Amino acid sequence: MRGLAVWGTCGVAAAAALGLAIGGHDAVSWSSGIALAVALLAARSMLGRTPRLEQIPASGDADSSLSRWVERTESQIAWADSTRADWDRRLRPTLAWQFERVARQPRSRDPVAFDRTGRVLFGDDLWVWVDPENVARAGGRAPGPGRAVFTAIIERLERL
Repeated sequence: MRGLAVWGTCGVAAAAALGLAIGGHDAVSWSSGIALAVALLAARSMLGRTPRLEQIPASGDADSSLSRWVERTESQIAWADSTRADWDRRLRPTLAWQFERVARQPRSRDPVAFDRTGRVLFGDDLWVWVDPENVARAGGRAPGPGRAVFTAIIERLERL
């Protein structure tokens, strides 16, 4: 598309120069108008076309980004089925940060409002697993809440 803009601009400039060389302002207007019309028709035809699959370049960055996201998601799901210590260390900070970002309720500004908002949005049973202040100091080998709780928390975050 950028090449079309360059060629269109060059075509209009060349038509104007040709019109000036021939003489008369009428020739400049007509030749520039015709060149501009050709450039606009070419742009319209390019925009109306849908690219074929073989024309779309393969993006290694998009593929690697997607695969990293899948790996990160799979590891988070695995941590959800692990111990309470793993949940507190790996998932709770991420979930609390996501809640803080989505709810636009910074914990540092008003911790009491942050806690109230979390209890309202998640309910007491789920807020226990998102609340960044509820990290277990002892008994970290106890089982974590599991995949069902993790899924319920993610679904609540998605609804926000």
